[in-house]
Amino acid sequence: MKDDILTVMWKERKGLFRAQGRRGQALLTMLSPLFLAVYLPYSAGVDWVERSMSLLLAVIVPFILVGITVPDSFAGERERHTLPTLLASRLPDRAILFGKLAMSMLFGWGITVLILLVSLVTLNVLHWPGYVLLYKPSLLVADLSVSGLVALFTAGLGVFFSLRSSTVQQAQQLTMSVLLLPAMVLQFGLLFILQSPSLRETLNSTLGALSFAQLVLIIVAVLGTAAVALLWVAMARFSRARLILSQ
Repeated sequence: MKDDILTVMWKERKGLFRAQGRRGQALLTMLSPLFLAVYLPYSAGVDWVERSMSLLLAVIVPFILVGITVPDSFAGERERHTLPTLLASRLPDRAILFGKLAMSMLFGWGITVLILLVSLVTLNVLHWPGYVLLYKPSLLVADLSVSGLVALFTAGLGVFFSLRSSTVQQAQQLTMSVLLLPAMVLQFGLLFILQSPSLRETLNSTLGALSFAQLVLIIVAVLGTAAVALLWVAMARFSRARLILSQ
């Protein structure tokens, strides 16, 4: 099983940017995280490695990168008419599913780690205090765990829609729409809370009672639960017979 998953991952790695336009799309998409990796440390100074601002990159980068690559996992094979060949192979269903999901997840998480490193180098170059600035250990653990779970959650959601979509564009639109919905709800919810002094005071007292570690644990628990649920749904939806009939 492990060797089969690695085989699928190797195939996905080779074709990650092979499709026409995807290399340029990915490079353009990288401009925003790279800009943030330079601008945010420049603005925050030493607080960048002491406070929770780097969590912005830990969420945004895998969200964007996995969101644009994982929809190609099955919808792209369907568009290129290579899905029947893949399904006719000896590879087990789980190996195909997990291999495609793992490659997108690791790609997004790996680039996120690289972006966090770029931001650290930027901070040391622009705000050199005479010694090397490093992330606070608790913040580094939070960045790595949150970015990994965001990548896994986005990959699971993207695979789910890719299984159902006839085109990559459709899968991307569905994936990004669902991912943006909670952010929009949260934004409007915060605006509503800020309009009410009593609700604002309740929110401040609740957040004030939580330590950084407790807040991160809550985020990790929510993301982890959602990611596991999506994986379960994707496994339930994956069927060779159904995919063959969808051609």
